[in-house]
Amino acid sequence: MRIFRLFYIIYIALRFGLDEFILSHTKLKPLQSIINVLLFWRDKSKPRGERLRLALEALGPIFVKFGQMLSTRRDLIPLDIADELAKLQDQVPPVAFTEIESVIHEAFNLPLNQVFSSFEEKAIASASVAQVHFAYLLDGTPVAVKVLRPGIAKVINHDLELLDTAAWLLQGISAEVKRLKPREVVAEFAEHTHSELDLTLEAANCTRLSSNFPDKRLLVPHVHWDWCRQQVMVMQRMVGTPISKVDVLRAKGIDIPKLAHDGVEIFFTQVFRDGFFHADMHPGNIQVADDGRYIALDFGIMGTLTDNDKYYLARNFLAFFNGDYRDVAVAHIESGWVPKNTNVEALETAVRAICEPIFDKPLKDISFGRTLLSLFQMSRKFGVIIQPQLVMLQKTLLNIEGLGRDLDPDIDLWQTAKPFLKRWMSEQIGWRSIVKTMKKELPYVAKNLPQMPRLVHQFLTQQTRAEQDAPIRQAIDALIKTQENQARWQKRLTLAVSLLVLLQVAGLLIFWCL
Repeated sequence: MRIFRLFYIIYIALRFGLDEFILSHTKLKPLQSIINVLLFWRDKSKPRGERLRLALEALGPIFVKFGQMLSTRRDLIPLDIADELAKLQDQVPPVAFTEIESVIHEAFNLPLNQVFSSFEEKAIASASVAQVHFAYLLDGTPVAVKVLRPGIAKVINHDLELLDTAAWLLQGISAEVKRLKPREVVAEFAEHTHSELDLTLEAANCTRLSSNFPDKRLLVPHVHWDWCRQQVMVMQRMVGTPISKVDVLRAKGIDIPKLAHDGVEIFFTQVFRDGFFHADMHPGNIQVADDGRYIALDFGIMGTLTDNDKYYLARNFLAFFNGDYRDVAVAHIESGWVPKNTNVEALETAVRAICEPIFDKPLKDISFGRTLLSLFQMSRKFGVIIQPQLVMLQKTLLNIEGLGRDLDPDIDLWQTAKPFLKRWMSEQIGWRSIVKTMKKELPYVAKNLPQMPRLVHQFLTQQTRAEQDAPIRQAIDALIKTQENQARWQKRLTLAVSLLVLLQVAGLLIFWCL
């Protein structure tokens, strides 16, 4: 089956003229000319990015997801292709109810009617990996049930292996293709995709995000853990209006400018306070309750940031808000995002040229697409080291831009976020940070304080022994080095003797034959 799948992929690639991506290399151009003659009937009038998008859609949901992920890596692929791949939609027809029923039976080892009192056969949402149905538990609790598509794990694993093989072949074609790190890109995609194949991991993400908002500013479904399995996730049924239906929200009396403001603050709270954020915030995954609060859905893709990432991100944002572009440049160097030998003045000038035109403008007057384009061009020029953990943040920022434009294009994103970030930075490096750290470390200090004299004595004793043992260690290191050198020469001598013996034997054989 894998061979047939490979042949089908090759057929689709040739049909949409994707061979030009591979055979455009100088050494392979004659082969491309032959293919063009043999396949004269195909239509290559569309731009290459559009043809690639259509080919991925024809290949199926896994390739669509790969294209979506690839569209966020504008640091790796040409921008015309990235723009076209961003149009990919993960809309998949649902599988038959009988197949969903069999998955549930396998997961619980029980028939459907012994798990749910009723179960709606029609899916309310369907994606490439899973689909969602409404149901009622045996006690009458209304729930939403997410079920993996039957056999999807096998399909994904086969396609991922084919993608990796294709990436391996592509990177052998030229140094330019190798620079794009195709196998690393596939590995990154595989990591995110495999995590979506275990719905207990998604349930854990859901629970964690909910615990980060005990004030319920962001509504997250309650997980019914007793009924969660790897193939099935059962959660609270949420009732809301899709955020894309702005007219319906206005008709319900929702304060749209406040909704936009709250969305910005909730996003920055997830990123900077928690370092754990929803990384798939397209309109299908965000709803609004009748009281104006956000409802988050679908937790298969989440982003995480370390304290170091959060600090430098916040520092960059605040320096930008204050117009201190030199500090933006310095923060990039100190964080290791650009090489240490980067010229600060040159980087500051480049950042100023990008940021100054968009500063202090409402969202409707800012093109994040052009801004990101400029940033990625600057990245190439200054050798910016792309941080994998920030890729999901870039993708989410694009989602936030789209939501903001739909809700309130007059919102000033910077002025909305600035007070929050100033307060957060104060908590990280101000007196609040000292108090917070002391509270966190106090139990540990109290526990170890009685042992402190003994620990100090042990440390000093170890240091003294280390100083006493230093000459011995140095002598041992020198002896080991001498032995290694002797072994190396012995190997060379053995090889030389062996070659001499072989030459003599060969000479004797030649003489004997003569």
